Amino acid sequence: MHDDTLARATRFRALHERKEPFLLPNPWDAGTARLLAHLGFEALGTTSLGVANVLGRRRAGRLDVLENCRAIAEATDLPVSADLENGYGDSPEEAARAIDAAWRSGAVGGSIEDGTGDRRAPIYDFSLAVERVAAAAEAARALPIPFVLTARSENFLYGIAKLDDTIRRLQAFEAAGADVLYAPGLRTLDEMRAVVASVDRPVNVVMGFADPAITLAQLAEIGVRRVSIGGALSRLALRAFLDGATAMRSGRFDFVREIVPIDRLYGAFPEN
Repeated sequence: MHDDTLARATRFRALHERKEPFLLPNPWDAGTARLLAHLGFEALGTTSLGVANVLGRRRAGRLDVLENCRAIAEATDLPVSADLENGYGDSPEEAARAIDAAWRSGAVGGSIEDGTGDRRAPIYDFSLAVERVAAAAEAARALPIPFVLTARSENFLYGIAKLDDTIRRLQAFEAAGADVLYAPGLRTLDEMRAVVASVDRPVNVVMGFADPAITLAQLAEIGVRRVSIGGALSRLALRAFLDGATAMRSGRFDFVREIVPIDRLYGAFPEN
């Protein structure tokens, strides 16, 4: 645990108590974390997809995600919330252990989802999903900091466009002790409004899956408290990489006109 972890945790919880939403961008390494801090963001969220992209795999493992969390937490003084997927295990006990491990890796918040990681049965049964959140909440409350637990309902990411069931799960996760509620895959303002109106905890909306025409002002108007982007920045960077590499492969180098000036990077990076 970092010496200032308590201060970071206190700041992170306070961000959720503001009336206006705050932005939670998702870096994937120390360099992108420092760039985001330099741009003035107030907190950071890790992205398991971004970690997997760095490793060249479809999914990152538990230790990969925790090590990435540690590197990002050490890179800046901003609060960090960890994307812990399903806790890397099916049982409530494993969800609880993931929260403790995230705290030990420097995170002051973290998310547990009801996605199984098994495409054949992608969502945990309702009762098990709630038990897992309850165990994670108990583990969070046992920590010496006000750790912010986010509970995620993954229905929409797996083509289960059942808003009623998603809301039922989020309401149960709230009752089980979650501090923040999150349903990735919501696309419209109407869907987001319905979720916000159904619960009494702050709601996170991820814009990596939503209608990109939606603005921060519109999200504020419907009561969203936190706005993340998931792996979208990683995928945006890789799009630029692939476009440049494809041009190079074809013998063209005009892409160098678009590269970021090195001084802009040095402005965010320490000398040693």
